[in-house]
Amino acid sequence: MVCERVIVGEASEFPLNGMLTLPEDCTAPVPALVMVHGSGASNMDEKVMKLTPFKDLAEGLAAHGIATLRYDKRSFAHGRKLLKRYGSELTVKEEVIDDALLAVQMLKSDPRVDPRRVHVLGHSMGAMLAPRIDAEGAGARGLIMMAGTPYRLEDIVLRQLKQGGAAASPLRLIARLEDRLFSGKFDGLYDLDDETAKRKRFAGGTTLYYFKEMGRRTAADYLLESDKPVLIMQGGKDFQVLAQDDFAQFQRLLVGRENTSYKLYPELNHCFVEGLYDDILKASKEYGTERHIGERVIADIAAFVHGCA
Repeated sequence: MVCERVIVGEASEFPLNGMLTLPEDCTAPVPALVMVHGSGASNMDEKVMKLTPFKDLAEGLAAHGIATLRYDKRSFAHGRKLLKRYGSELTVKEEVIDDALLAVQMLKSDPRVDPRRVHVLGHSMGAMLAPRIDAEGAGARGLIMMAGTPYRLEDIVLRQLKQGGAAASPLRLIARLEDRLFSGKFDGLYDLDDETAKRKRFAGGTTLYYFKEMGRRTAADYLLESDKPVLIMQGGKDFQVLAQDDFAQFQRLLVGRENTSYKLYPELNHCFVEGLYDDILKASKEYGTERHIGERVIADIAAFVHGCA
């Protein structure tokens, strides 16, 4: 395995530190993939407390002859500058998509990488956006969607608040109050004109326009307009995205779609490591114990990538 520090978008307004991980043998161009983060500000390893899913994937896939590019998310590296630059105009395009497209082009221009076999791997919100990234110019060979959902982002936010409020924990009272506070904010969202949505805030610096712009088309909408090979992956002990709901809904919505594969791992959580709890209010304990993505997940991704050759 060879690791090289790179800068994604070096000449742009928002340069991002990244890591290109290559197999030992690159005598012939190898397949590759770009990793796209979930929601929130994440570093290139997509570090969540003691879990580092993107680092695990990069190291594991290198052993299978696959190069990977991961990088700090723009909201992690330039959070204040990003909000100052875009303000209420901020959408996932500026936060995520533009950088993913730059990363894809960086891989395609590397002589050690086969430009015809560059894939996009998205995790969580990154999985929701992977089909859009491809539609907006990535030209990926295939898509890997880990813990994604065919629902809109606001639906997931509200569902998670309700999950917390229903849990048997002293924190449930806080979650119930938050649910009451936020649940009505999305009423009539898609009837709002864009300028009104930009003036209405959900929380912090996030406006309703952020949700509206992203929610106009879901991941499933994009997939139904594409014939690209897709691997949809889900952990059975994921309490943020649900196997019995989100994963099953993908299968219902995409029934009959060719080039679509599904992998369910009953014992794994949202980060595709062994799940310890089934309670969203125990997330800090869930992600505070060091574990790593196992070979089965890595081998399934590798088989998909090599099968798209």
